[in-house]
Amino acid sequence: MTWWNLISATGILAILAAAWLLSLDRKRIDPRTICWGVGLQLILGFLVFVFPPGKQVFLLVNDAVVHVLSYAREGAEFVFGNLAIPPGEEGSMGFYFAFQALTAVIFFAAIVGLLYHVGIMPRVVAALARVFTRLMRVSGAEAVCLSSNIFVGIESALTVRPFLRRMTRSELCLVLTGGMATIASTVLAMYVLILRPHFPEIAGHLVSATVLSAPAALVMAKMLVPETDEPETFGRDVKPVQEKRHNWIEAVTSGSMDGFQLATGIAAVLIAFLGLLALVNGFTGWAGSWFGFPQLTLQAIAAYGFYPFVFLMGVPLADVPGVAELLGLRLFATEIPAYRDLAAALDADAISHRSAVIAAYSLCGFAHVASMGIFIGGIAALEPSRAKDLGAVGPRALLAATFACLMTGAVAGIFATDDLVLLEQALR
Repeated sequence: MTWWNLISATGILAILAAAWLLSLDRKRIDPRTICWGVGLQLILGFLVFVFPPGKQVFLLVNDAVVHVLSYAREGAEFVFGNLAIPPGEEGSMGFYFAFQALTAVIFFAAIVGLLYHVGIMPRVVAALARVFTRLMRVSGAEAVCLSSNIFVGIESALTVRPFLRRMTRSELCLVLTGGMATIASTVLAMYVLILRPHFPEIAGHLVSATVLSAPAALVMAKMLVPETDEPETFGRDVKPVQEKRHNWIEAVTSGSMDGFQLATGIAAVLIAFLGLLALVNGFTGWAGSWFGFPQLTLQAIAAYGFYPFVFLMGVPLADVPGVAELLGLRLFATEIPAYRDLAAALDADAISHRSAVIAAYSLCGFAHVASMGIFIGGIAALEPSRAKDLGAVGPRALLAATFACLMTGAVAGIFATDDLVLLEQALR
């Protein structure tokens, strides 16, 4: 245990304190929910980073994801040829996001569709939901939606669609927060392709990060928007609603088409938001030049707000500005360019491996402006009567999701030391 690990532990307390100060009703915050949420994060962090059998499971998960990802190339190469071959391999023409990362999204979406059809995914979601319902005293609908967020994105709202109309505002906040604080397994492959050349065990880290963020999302949502009513499914087990497929072929076909829509949606959001960010940065740079700051950008401005939290996550001082700017970039331009810049920093040896681990964990979530719009719009389309309430809690849900991701980064910082097997392997 080093000084930086102790700072990371302090960071969790600081994030909790910030959420408490910004709460809508501090007296309604349930201490049991907070204690169990933080406790689950620390237990999971210990299992992943310290407990020997847990570390072995982590490495097996990492190898399994990478192995499955290697098969995604077959279909992509057939359609796009050498454009689909990643850098460093024979015949590669370089890294092309559209032909390598987005095609992996389609492949993983097909796998998720198949896992839902054969009943594996619904059972896993239901088991996780029971843990949240029993330990953290939340409604069954909240628990199911949060659990499914670990595996899918906006589609998780479909698992509780019958309950959306009668959900409390606190429940709606958690539904939004859970979606923005985690990542969908369908996009996991995309981040792995970006970071794996510089970070061999990134697949396992990203899987553990999104699992760690689930209880953190619950804690932050319930602190910022505490429950003041009686949820319809409080303390009850709720089975996830599942769209039935007639056979496995339909499940794979439907999953791949959903993946195609997701991939094109990702491309559209990136084109729009990166273009708009460049436009705004052009203006801020012009305005900043009048005061001697010609390189001023929106993400750099936002980074100042992240500085204290990044330090308290346990990031060494030299890396604080860089990691803070990555978080600022994620807030306005999604996590994809943030992970791209993290990979570039690793490639240039411009960031320590401890900072890279913490950054990878804290960036692992859809906590950005674009996602807030997508989740509010998508859930409002499922239940139009709740559009006003969703809009009201949306900004707080984004804040809660951001805090949850920072908590996950702090947990990684507590256990990330150079003598751990995971970091030794990451340094290979």
